[in-house]
Amino acid sequence: MNKDRIAGSAKQARGSLEVMAGEILGDAKLVADGKRDKKAGKIQNAIGGVKDAAKDARSKT
Repeated sequence: MNKDRIAGSAKQARGSLEVMAGEILGDAKLVADGKRDKKAGKIQNAIGGVKDAAKDARSKT
């Protein structure tokens, strides 16, 4: 697990909290920011997964 996967997971968690807080408070901007952070975290996590897979493939050869 590399730093991209860790940071991506953290960003997704923060986004989830922002969405939840925005819905509770009725703050549409906070909900939108949270959804954006969740998507960015998913992308960053996926990039980390690709890097991990490439690293594993290199180490097996």
